[in-house]
Amino acid sequence: MTSPADVTPAERAADPAAPSRQATWGALRPLVLRLHFYAGILIAPFLLVAASTGALYAASFQIEQVVYAHELNAPVGPTRVPLSDQVDAARAALPRGTVSSVRTADEPGRTTRVLMDVPGLGESTKLAVFVDPYTAEVRGTQESYGSSGALPVRAWISGLHRTLHLGEPGRIYSELAASWLWIVALGGLLLWLTRRRSSRRPRRLLAPERGTTGLRRTLSWHGSIGLWAVLGLLFLSATGLTWSKYAGENVGELRAALGWSTPAISASGDEHAAHTGGPEHTAATADIGADQVARAAAAKGLSGPLEIVWPGEPGAGYIVKEVDTLWPQRLDQVAVDPASGQVTEELRFAHFPLAAKLTRWGIDAHMGLLFGLANQIFLAVLATGLISLIGLGYLMWWRRRPTRGFGPPYHRGSWRGVHWAVLAVLALAAGVVGVFLPLLGVSLAAFLVLDGLLGLRSRALR
Repeated sequence: MTSPADVTPAERAADPAAPSRQATWGALRPLVLRLHFYAGILIAPFLLVAASTGALYAASFQIEQVVYAHELNAPVGPTRVPLSDQVDAARAALPRGTVSSVRTADEPGRTTRVLMDVPGLGESTKLAVFVDPYTAEVRGTQESYGSSGALPVRAWISGLHRTLHLGEPGRIYSELAASWLWIVALGGLLLWLTRRRSSRRPRRLLAPERGTTGLRRTLSWHGSIGLWAVLGLLFLSATGLTWSKYAGENVGELRAALGWSTPAISASGDEHAAHTGGPEHTAATADIGADQVARAAAAKGLSGPLEIVWPGEPGAGYIVKEVDTLWPQRLDQVAVDPASGQVTEELRFAHFPLAAKLTRWGIDAHMGLLFGLANQIFLAVLATGLISLIGLGYLMWWRRRPTRGFGPPYHRGSWRGVHWAVLAVLALAAGVVGVFLPLLGVSLAAFLVLDGLLGLRSRALR
């Protein structure tokens, strides 16, 4: 721990407030240590599950390509059949379904995906009919989940990562992990950067110390890995909270209040609503068909892969969306009148508010979509790093256990020496964060109560 005596005369002359800052940090450091310790012991299991399932999800895209190779791929033929014929083939194969949208083949040798509403499917789930674009042969059907079009294997892995397949109660685990991850990461970074020995030799911050053994070697590896991973961990925490149950609602309300919501074409209606129409949705309404709609969108600069969303009600228009999530992204949209084929509305991704763009980029990067395979490898490495940090943290705890003569790890009560104004600011910040991130607030209060009770018990024993 650094004390005011460690501040050199030159530093004191250059900055008279330096001793005060050093004293403040010296009093707060044990509290940060205990918070980092408690979070590491009690929250680490949640982080371990999130990191392990996250690494599995990063590999799920390749797993999906192998498991569903027959449905996703088709032999390249000399010409493509009209898109409307492919849709008719899907209808003939699944007469009880209603077409909701069509995803065109994005490259040669890939099938067209016709998404259909079928009774009995879960929320945000469609039945995908895979059609050979060269012969209109149906190559299979699979359930498709969400806007990313996850097929059953990837959807199962995604559900494992988000809720452990426990439904809404399972979301608490992932929200607790995401809420605490940034606290653990920033606390560890602060403790690592303020170590006196490491601050004098920067290399000890960036790489493990050589020639060390035991607890010191473990701490060196733990701190170095954490320093390299901290930005990625903060990113995972921030983006993960957007899917959470309680904090996610607060994030949505804040974005709406600040005008940061993602814009949408008015003719599209609710994207999660069931689409009941199709080219024949009313006998009295003329419909130009999917091929003409695709040509109208192409005339406005939209290029594949595309998703053509069928009109949700009589008189509504088709919505054509670019769904290329790779960087640079193509995410423009147009509305097309089904009777005239005229584009009635346009929405360009370039015109999105910056906050909406950042939200989209963050979510796509968290899912491993933004940079394709490179993104997925980065997420797998980051998850492996977090797993390593957790393992090293538990190893340090075991090596420092009281039965080995180390004694109490962290002194309690030193925070009372901090100026009341600093404590007031910290308490206010903790209160605001606790309200915005409810699970963090509740668990943090529990930790502080536990720490206080342990302190009372320790004094009683003495």
